[in-house]
Amino acid sequence: MEILTAGLFVAVVYLFASLRIIRQYERAVTFFLGRFSGTKGPGLIFVPALFAHAKRISLRIVALDIPPQDVITRDNVTLKVNAVLYMRVLDPARAVIEIEDYLYATSQLAQTTLRSVLGEVELDELLADREKINAILKRIIDERTEPWGIEASAVEVKDVDLPESMKRAMARQAEAERERRAKVIAAQGELQASATLAQAARTLGAEPNALQLRYLQTVAEIAAENNSTTLFPIPIELFRPFIRMAEQGGSPAAGPVPVPLPRVEFPDPTLPPETQQALAPPADPAGMPAQQLSDLMSRLRLESARASQGNDG
Repeated sequence: MEILTAGLFVAVVYLFASLRIIRQYERAVTFFLGRFSGTKGPGLIFVPALFAHAKRISLRIVALDIPPQDVITRDNVTLKVNAVLYMRVLDPARAVIEIEDYLYATSQLAQTTLRSVLGEVELDELLADREKINAILKRIIDERTEPWGIEASAVEVKDVDLPESMKRAMARQAEAERERRAKVIAAQGELQASATLAQAARTLGAEPNALQLRYLQTVAEIAAENNSTTLFPIPIELFRPFIRMAEQGGSPAAGPVPVPLPRVEFPDPTLPPETQQALAPPADPAGMPAQQLSDLMSRLRLESARASQGNDG
């Protein structure tokens, strides 16, 4: 009886020692006599003591911090870059059987992949296109950890530590780029303004009254300030006829200005014909040169004086 009671007690103790409670986010990879016997959980499972062994594996996403890595980019810039890796176990059996410590192995793989990938990109691409680099890192790490039953959920580059000299150079580059954009915008504004002014000039030239209205509007704007002195702008077009007259020696439309001759009245129409012919004015005095016209007038005055003296005698 005592032996039966002792045996029953040992059986109960062995039963309780073989029970395991597996949480919802865990799985138990069991081995019986050293051989893989399956994955169990969650809940209450039975693992025979002394003959079987169970290893708990968490299925939750794990965030692995990748320490800062010294990286030389493709354009020979030395910098420090750190990142974070989000991963989880998809197959607990392979995570236990295929690799000794999947967390440590995944961390080391992420560090080497980070250095190799960033060594193939330029600094500008690293700073401006992180999404592309994160996708490349995730794809490479996911392919390498897939045989281990590990899935890389995401890889994010956290911080890029640049040297001080590179920061100053980038600041000068950004300032020069902003100045270039400002000059381009100013030049485009001048171009648009000149095109608008040319169109306005064509409109005013087609309508003379519009130019007069614009002139009056300008005068009204100047006088609105209650100034003691008012400036009247005079268009340059008003002086063009005088400038052309000075260049051509006369009116721009009619040619040289005709100089009228003094009217000569003969005191006696009974003078000899040769005298009347000499005293007669030219048919077209307006087309004569100024010097010839002056000589002709002097000659007329002299002949007229002689004719008057002859009549008096």
